[in-house]
Amino acid sequence: MINGSYFKNALISGANNIIRQKDEINALNIFPVPDGDTGTNMSMTIEAAANVLKDSDSLRIDDVASEAASAMLRSARGNSGVILSLLFRGIAKGLKGKGEIDGKDFVAAMKIGVETAYKAVMNPTEGTILTVARMSCEAGKAAVEVETDPVIVFSTICASARDALRRTPEMLPVLKKAGVVDAGGKGLCVIFEGMLSLLRDGVMIEAKKDAVTAAEAEDKSAEFFRNAAAEFDSVINFTYCTEFIICRDAEIEKDPSELRKYLETIGDCVVVADDDDIIKVHVHTENPGKAIEEALTFGQLLKVKIENMKEQHRKAAEEYEKEKAKNEAEEKKRESLKPVSPVDEVGFVTVASGEGLETVFKELGCHHIVSGGQSMNPSTDDIYQAVMATPAKTVFVLPNNKNIILAAEQVVPLVTDRQVIIIPTKTIPQGLVAMVAYSPDATPELNSEFMYTAAKNVSTGKVTYAARNSEFGSTKIKEGDIIALNNGKLTHKDKDPVRAVIKLAKEMITRDTSYVTIIYGHDITEEQANSALESIQSKAGGDVEVSLLNGGQPIYYFMLSVE
Repeated sequence: MINGSYFKNALISGANNIIRQKDEINALNIFPVPDGDTGTNMSMTIEAAANVLKDSDSLRIDDVASEAASAMLRSARGNSGVILSLLFRGIAKGLKGKGEIDGKDFVAAMKIGVETAYKAVMNPTEGTILTVARMSCEAGKAAVEVETDPVIVFSTICASARDALRRTPEMLPVLKKAGVVDAGGKGLCVIFEGMLSLLRDGVMIEAKKDAVTAAEAEDKSAEFFRNAAAEFDSVINFTYCTEFIICRDAEIEKDPSELRKYLETIGDCVVVADDDDIIKVHVHTENPGKAIEEALTFGQLLKVKIENMKEQHRKAAEEYEKEKAKNEAEEKKRESLKPVSPVDEVGFVTVASGEGLETVFKELGCHHIVSGGQSMNPSTDDIYQAVMATPAKTVFVLPNNKNIILAAEQVVPLVTDRQVIIIPTKTIPQGLVAMVAYSPDATPELNSEFMYTAAKNVSTGKVTYAARNSEFGSTKIKEGDIIALNNGKLTHKDKDPVRAVIKLAKEMITRDTSYVTIIYGHDITEEQANSALESIQSKAGGDVEVSLLNGGQPIYYFMLSVE
């Protein structure tokens, strides 16, 4: 039988295992835009459960499963993370009322988890994490007809999961063409294997010794900048940090101590170390040339490095001020996300990244902007906090990315004191148009229809770069190529983002087009943006209104909104 303590340690072992292998799982994402974050999303989702369980004293397996499921849901990121959380939420439901379980109990609970995950996905695709979960559960169901020992049953589940993973390329041609298995399915196998290591062998998979938690990283960063700040306040007596290695000349009978004495007359922080072959020197001085000239009287120079310490400290001071401002802004944001009572009639929460886009959404009436987007998926809890900090009886949520919709939908049952309506916007242009379509005179239900209908009528173009080598049809894509996407479909590649967006606009603009908005990212200069605007205006003709917006978004050089 498996009790709460064993299940708790098994989950922690599974979390540690995927944390160790998340980079390998990330690398399995084959679409050539930079969203290779499946391993990151899944590891962050289950790591939240592990962190909660480490402090838990629960001995009943239903309590442990419930605590884990709750933590995973709150921290679920991306489709893969949300599906993982839903799988364990269903398992928790199936284990309710049980203090310990056998293999038959676990398979019955897992069946509920698989059904929960499938129901949450509008169009389930086989060859993904869903398939791996389903097929492994089916194998477990067959196993309990013969043996109910939980370790034997879970071993069968893990073996079947690995087999299902190997078969995913046969179910999804895009995987087969790229020569990879499904990333989400791989993540689930890794978690199961970590759990089995504890249940069968009594061995907990440990996190990497060099793994650093987010909190530890923040502390290290803070310590660095505190130390840097102290350095900025000190006086730099000499400008140049000078280091060199002298190859000793056997015919030169000079004592290295003589070099040290000389260097101390022209600088400080003098270090001279020597052996039979070389002399290693470090000195802070205003005259590196004099130090080098003296060094040449001892032999030939093998290596020389000269750095301007004042310039280094100036840059460090700038970084310190930037980090300080960033920390203050984050603290201010955290303060703004405190729960408030729903007093207004309507409020809005949206997901976006980029200073320009955030400003536009706020001008359109959004109360809170959740930072995120492609490859930066916010968790369910991130969206939940923004909703609870919005003082409205009805809160509209715009995910603006297809990989965030599922996480946003999980917020609805968590909120009890206000209505939450998810407008399933898949792109930033859809989100902007949906906000414009809102009517203060209509009911929330009608506005939901208005906003979604408006969003669906927007065509979205994107210009980004390929994260890795790949093929699409007859088009070979190399890592770093500029690629253009028309409503998610790759249309062409280029070496210049401006040229790419001009060609993309020409493809997207039709006789029915009335408005085109060009949104440029932080890697595009104002000069480049204006060049694109001028060309697209001339090609669009006088009947089409073309506008330019500095979105400041990462990843995408340009986004086009075509109405």
